[in-house]
Amino acid sequence: MFIRYFDHAATTAVKEEVLKEMLPYFSLNYGNASSIYSLGRSSKKAIDNARVQVAEALHCHPREVYFTSGGSESDNIALKGLAFANRNKGNHIITTKIEHPAILNTCKTLEKEGFVVTYLNVDENGFININELKNSITDKTILISVMFANNEIGTIQPIKEIGKIAKLKNIYFHTDAVQAVGNVKINVEGMGIDLLSLSAHKFYGPKGVGALYVKEGINFNKIQDGGHQEKDKRAGTENVAGIVGLGKAIELAYKNLDMYNEKLTNLRNYYISQVEERIAEVKLNGDKKNRLPGNANISFKGIERRRIIIKLRCKGNMCI
Repeated sequence: MFIRYFDHAATTAVKEEVLKEMLPYFSLNYGNASSIYSLGRSSKKAIDNARVQVAEALHCHPREVYFTSGGSESDNIALKGLAFANRNKGNHIITTKIEHPAILNTCKTLEKEGFVVTYLNVDENGFININELKNSITDKTILISVMFANNEIGTIQPIKEIGKIAKLKNIYFHTDAVQAVGNVKINVEGMGIDLLSLSAHKFYGPKGVGALYVKEGINFNKIQDGGHQEKDKRAGTENVAGIVGLGKAIELAYKNLDMYNEKLTNLRNYYISQVEERIAEVKLNGDKKNRLPGNANISFKGIERRRIIIKLRCKGNMCI
């Protein structure tokens, strides 16, 4: 059955080229990357290659890339790892009210550990107020965490401006870029980003694997006890096939990004215009320009979202 899939913000299908790259590491090249014999060295080499692919996409050094199980783990390591490692410098964290639960729930946990968290408001289009951010900073602030692009309404925050403020105040800046990577050009150095989270399944890679960029020289604790993998920052046998898939997927995502985004933006705008023309009392949520190229979040007055989903599912003969 042919399905018209409109939920790429939730997940994407693994590209054929990505799957092809991964397959040998499920069977032929199955060595543990921590093993010193040739089969293990082959896996280690594959991981190192993927690290380079991620670094090239983010414009950072490969040694600044740490592989994880996904965006949620990356967010947890970034916030908890940095907070606990720098507790002697302060206990204040600034984030926003529209972050992913991986950030919001991690902040709640840190509050129980004695950290103070400021949750910034956003305007009707999902943007933070830069002045509110500046006014929220105290001499105890150690971290600002603002998502690059919102996972629901697609709003892209003024990341470079936030990075400048953080650097000026000598505060670490983390961004959850799970929705942005593969859709937006990112230069961590040029944008003043100190830590960045990403997840492979958002840009046609496999589920269950992600990465965390941490600028060299930043001290952060590991939050999981075990072995010494990922430069002793993330314990656990590496998901070699998944990491290989992530590397290939991010390489492909940035290979023809401009052409891909132009096509996607045109499709998005056409879709929005058709909905607005054909259906009365609809509202586009989020900013019209500063949003992800593939995001169109629309409200329909008087209709609850679950009812819409159920009716669409029935329309596609999937009413079960």
